[in-house]
Amino acid sequence: MINLTQYEVWFVTGSQHLYGLQTLEKVAEHSREIADSLGISPQMPVKVIFKPVLTTPEAISALCLEANSTKACIGLITWMHTFSPAKMWIAGLMQLKKPVAHLHTQYNREIPWSEIDMDFMNLNQSAHGDREFGFMVSRLRLDRKVVVGHWQDADVQSELGDWARVAAAWADWQGARIARFGDNMRDVAVTEGDKVAATMQLGYNVYAYGVGDLVKAVDRATDAEINQLLQAYLDEYDVAPALQPGGERNTSLREGARIEVGLRNFLQSGNFKAFTTNFEDLHGLTQLPGLAVQRLMRDGYGFGGEGDWKTAALVRAMKVMGAGRKGGTSFMEDYTYHFSPVHQRVLGSHMLEVCESIAAGKPRLDIFPLSIGGKADPVRLIFDANAGPAIGAAIMDMGQRFRLLANVVDVVPVEKPLPKLPVARALWEPRPNLKTAAAAWIYAGGAHHTSFSYAVTGQQLSDFAGMAGIEYLQIDENTRIDEFRKEIRWNDVYYHLKG
Repeated sequence: MINLTQYEVWFVTGSQHLYGLQTLEKVAEHSREIADSLGISPQMPVKVIFKPVLTTPEAISALCLEANSTKACIGLITWMHTFSPAKMWIAGLMQLKKPVAHLHTQYNREIPWSEIDMDFMNLNQSAHGDREFGFMVSRLRLDRKVVVGHWQDADVQSELGDWARVAAAWADWQGARIARFGDNMRDVAVTEGDKVAATMQLGYNVYAYGVGDLVKAVDRATDAEINQLLQAYLDEYDVAPALQPGGERNTSLREGARIEVGLRNFLQSGNFKAFTTNFEDLHGLTQLPGLAVQRLMRDGYGFGGEGDWKTAALVRAMKVMGAGRKGGTSFMEDYTYHFSPVHQRVLGSHMLEVCESIAAGKPRLDIFPLSIGGKADPVRLIFDANAGPAIGAAIMDMGQRFRLLANVVDVVPVEKPLPKLPVARALWEPRPNLKTAAAAWIYAGGAHHTSFSYAVTGQQLSDFAGMAGIEYLQIDENTRIDEFRKEIRWNDVYYHLKG
């Protein structure tokens, strides 16, 4: 469902006519070589398109407007090979609506000590050409990503590739459709928010549907579609005997497949990228969608429980950022703590809806009662999550602004079997520790729902917040509560003055 190769970033080089045609031809030659090298880098998930060297205000403005109107273009990588007087960039940058990564590099890796002359110096002026450009972008107060280093270095290509993934997620949000089946869970605050403000600032749209609209799609599921899906379950999972053909609970699995067929058809026909459900609003459904949600997330859809459309959108964005990478992304919730004197940890889970992309092994497909929602026993995938570093992120509407909050964690194997907990789960140690991380999360007003990922970094989330123009706070191994609280207060002042 997520295809990053449909996107492209434009490699844009600045110069000026002062240096003459011969120098400009060399600038274009070098720029094309860099663009081609970035384009074939295994770190770059999108196409890199070389654009002619820009030397006039008119050409710069025309390119920025072209970028705005080109759907495939998700951002510009800018580089000043020579000195490019930055007043030329004002009109274009003020009109540009796409993200910018400023690559501060130079064509040559090292100084050619025995051969360097003034011709070389006139051609290779990135050291101060990029500073001129940087001043203007800062003067215009435009957010951008600055990457410093030689263009052939692996870390530079990795940073640009990570930025391109973030730009793809931002492009994916623009005009995205999110289906909300039912309303918000009654009396819950943090899952609510201003959907008009979200469309204005974040670009996506939330559409409300009664659960009856979903029930119609479920009822239209054909026997052929259901049977095909049942076979897929048998092929992909360890299916409990009771759910297998001829088993006493096989009809429940068949009903789970019917719900998946209907839900998938509804989302595909409406071109939705994310969705929410609500266990308080299940009229007409025989069981809470569990297996269906898990599999749809695996295929790239964003999801939020209890009407949490902000988390659904964030899960989708982080799935785009991490597409094709090892590890996965899932809807998650901090469920209960382990306050052991030896290890203080968090057990994360949800009623049913944890994405199998984070599973450590082959999931088990089974059925158990669910003591909430008042419906028939739902089918679900059960597994332990992968061990390793991960990040949990939440987005909240703070009234005057959206806040994106993240905590870097280390997922560890569960300490003992959990024979009576029939849900997917992850056990982790928050950085720097549970005591500090939980306090910081609560001071920041963090939500109880998160998007949980092994494939996305805190730097990517910070870059994403920058593109969106929203606040970003990160809890990690460097967090100190006093300093973290000061950062919250400083941000309050900044965003108040920003208006």
